Amino acid sequence: MINTILCFDLGTKMGWAIRGGNGHIFSGTMSLQPRRFEGGGMRYLRFKQWLNEIKHTAGDIDAVYFEEVRRHVGTDAAHVYGGLLATLTAWCEHHQIPYEGIPVSTIKKATAGKGNASKEEMIKAMRAKGHAPCDDNEADALAILHLVKERELGYVQ
Repeated sequence: MINTILCFDLGTKMGWAIRGGNGHIFSGTMSLQPRRFEGGGMRYLRFKQWLNEIKHTAGDIDAVYFEEVRRHVGTDAAHVYGGLLATLTAWCEHHQIPYEGIPVSTIKKATAGKGNASKEEMIKAMRAKGHAPCDDNEADALAILHLVKERELGYVQ
């Protein structure tokens, strides 16, 4: 049986990838940029609504994985990441879906062979696997999905 897994590169321009129970992979990006006249919390409500919609569309989600960022260069990015992470983990707890953060360097090393791979190297690696990511955010979400798949098969720890 193939598990349905959902993967994220959390941020204002969020990358996502999902592998359904049939093994098919879908991916994309979602802009969580604040809109005109929106309060600061609206991006998190829009993210939660998107999560509900994807769960309704996909059916059961067996696990959620996300890029675990341990340090941010900018304060705003850190605040957005923290809010999205809180929204995601609370949503997972509410729906009893297990979740796991995977360190950035682990994802990059498994995907491009080095823990400090560039955005371009990550995109190139995902193209080599047959995907057409529109940017590094989608490429990172796809990389997480492939890392999890390889873990399931016992290729990586």
